[in-house]
Amino acid sequence: MSGHSKWATTKHKKGALDKARGKLFAKLIRQVEVAAREGGGDIDANPTLRTMFQKARDSSVPLDTIERAIKRGTGELEGVRYEQVTYEGYAPCGVAVIVECLTDNRNRTGADIRAVFSKNGGSMAEPGAVSWQFERKGVVSVTRAPGLAEDDLTLVAADAGADDVRDNGEGWDVITPPGDLAAVRSAIEGQGWPANAELTMLPSQSVPISSESDARKVLRLIDLLDDHDDVQNVYANFDIPDSVLDLVEV
Repeated sequence: MSGHSKWATTKHKKGALDKARGKLFAKLIRQVEVAAREGGGDIDANPTLRTMFQKARDSSVPLDTIERAIKRGTGELEGVRYEQVTYEGYAPCGVAVIVECLTDNRNRTGADIRAVFSKNGGSMAEPGAVSWQFERKGVVSVTRAPGLAEDDLTLVAADAGADDVRDNGEGWDVITPPGDLAAVRSAIEGQGWPANAELTMLPSQSVPISSESDARKVLRLIDLLDDHDDVQNVYANFDIPDSVLDLVEV
């Protein structure tokens, strides 16, 4: 997954510099709203909302904007009602893909996602055909810093409930059970180590992509899915070596 992780990080950095930031804000606000609707507006009592709130703050979404989203979710303010829907499919080279959406029109969104797959060398799959290859996990990303050793990070993370610590090149990804994400992040930040956290889907196996041509095909489909307004998250099990990914980014 190193290639996939690096590509997602690169996309995020680019998005923070241009109009994609507005689209990111809109997606995060939807996530906050739905989390509040399904679990209530109390951040302390709703771990999903707490995670989405922190994710929005990490991306510099204004606090008042987040608070309004929570109120729309709880019904204190009027707003569009979104429902969660997940699609599964395959990108070129047999790469498994999961697409998580929040939509106010399931039929429209389903048709759009199907069109993106079919027009870019992929195909939709039946529910369950792909999801068995992934597992829901929390990931706390910690950037390398002077005085921060992997052994120290691993000890703190393990004591807080983490499953694993993986080197991602620029730092470490601390893997946690979904319910322990907030506690692990808090323990890490309590040591003075800045961290970002999110809930994600990690694949049990990956599909290696070794050529620039295949990498471009796979990433084009992933990018088009990710750019759709209703799409919140895209997970895929490709692994592109850094040497190939560098060519694609040029």
